[in-house]
Parts: sequence; structure tokens; C-alpha cells
Amino acid sequence: MEEFLRVTPSSDYMNPLIQQKVLQLKNQSGDEIDYIKRSYLFVRDEIPHSWDIQAKIVSRTASDALKNKTGVCWVKSCILAALLRANGIPSGISYQLLTRADDESDGYMIHALNTVFIKDLDKWIRLDARGNKENINARFSLDEEHLAYSIRKEFGEIDYQDNHADLDQRLEDILARSDNILEVRTDFEF
Repeated sequence: MEEFLRVTPSSDYMNPLIQQKVLQLKNQSGDEIDYIKRSYLFVRDEIPHSWDIQAKIVSRTASDALKNKTGVCWVKSCILAALLRANGIPSGISYQLLTRADDESDGYMIHALNTVFIKDLDKWIRLDARGNKENINARFSLDEEHLAYSIRKEFGEIDYQDNHADLDQRLEDILARSDNILEVRTDFEF
């Protein structure tokens, strides 16, 4: 579990902005599950996905996303992990390979979401804080997944059902060398 609690370059929860948000969420929460839900809803609803608002700015870390008030799903998963880890709640990152269009004609993209260990239930769950919009309705649930995307195997989409302690290095590298998040593409699978 220790690897899912550590500070990483992407989930930089010792940053003062993150610490301030952790304190605010903690003061509003009744218990650990309430804190997890409030953190999830904050990231899902208050940090818009960069594509949805057509923001060109590149948020590279959890603290960047908090400062810039936007980020792609990769970084949104880092901010949720940071908020949870800062409060002693193990969290990781899981990936999906999705089409960029309504079919495979425009290639594929990597989507990131979170894994969270629920101590009271002694189990891992997955939460998708991508942000809702038309045709996307991700929700908080301890019992069943309500993710942003349903996998369409007929188009070669993949739900890896994985659990990583940090953002994949290839994704970090893409963010590091990008000047406009709207031009980012991924051309690999996990």
C-alpha cells in the first residue's frame, strides 16, 4: 500500500495549494468515505477537462491542475490521487484505450481514472473524475462502477483494469514537451 500513498512528481500533494484544498475538504467531511466522495466531486465538477472547455494550457501535475483550474484526464487522476494520498487514503491510476471518434477512424487515446482503496470495505474501487458532459455521466459509487466511458470492443477499445502508483512515464513525457494540450496525441497501448 505504501506505493499508493507516496508523493510523486505528478501527484505532488505536499504543494501548498494541494494542502490547502485537502484541509478545506477535510473540514467539510464527516468521515473518510465522505472525504473521498467530496474529493472526487471536486475534481470531477470543479476542474474542467481541458478538451471540454478548449483550454490550450498544459497542466502537468496535480498542483498545476489546481492552479490552472483545468487538466486532461491524466492530470485529473493525479489531482484526485494527491487529495486522497495527502489524507492517508491509498489511490492509484487505471487506464483505458478509447477511440478518439465514434469509431476507430481517428485513432485512439489513453484515458486515465483512479483506483481508491476503501479501508472500511477492504477493497479497491475505481472512480472516474474526467468530468461529465452530454453522453458522459460518471458517478461516485462504492458498489458498482459508473465510469465516463463504456468499452466498445468492436472498435478495439480496452479497459486494462490495472492499478499503477503513478502516471505512466510516457504520458508525463508527452505533457512535459507539449505547449498546447489540444494538440496532444497518444500512439501507444499499455
